[in-house]
Amino acid sequence: ELRGVARSEARQKALEHIETFGLKGFENQYPFVLSGGMRQRASFLRSVLLHQEVMLLDEPFGALDALTRHQMQEWLVNLWRKLGNTIILVTHDTDEALLLSDKIYVLSARPAKIVMSLDVDLPRPRTHATVTEPKFAKLKAKLLAQLHEK
Repeated sequence: ELRGVARSEARQKALEHIETFGLKGFENQYPFVLSGGMRQRASFLRSVLLHQEVMLLDEPFGALDALTRHQMQEWLVNLWRKLGNTIILVTHDTDEALLLSDKIYVLSARPAKIVMSLDVDLPRPRTHATVTEPKFAKLKAKLLAQLHEK
């Protein structure tokens, strides 16, 4: 049962989205069989099935290798464009923050307070080629300067 929805109905809804989430062919597998990226997509699918308007992603790609991380970042952007959910992303990766975000908040150490708010006014769609653009470099320098302040 998934939040008051019968198991059979929840499974049917999950199967309707299985291809979008890159899990086709793995419908009957246990999580330990799935790759790290597939486990993340399964987790995102659960959030979508629960009709969460806001998704909180805390370092969702931290445990992935670089190639899988890039693929998952692009996949997440495509999913966001399709579903339109609000996503709050917690990350320590400045490139990831700039590629995926419209607005970045930098927090202080405990107790956490917002010490900087940065609008990311880079055009979409953003790809990993975006990191070579001068405007990206300027935003990254501004972000890193704040992070290195004591």
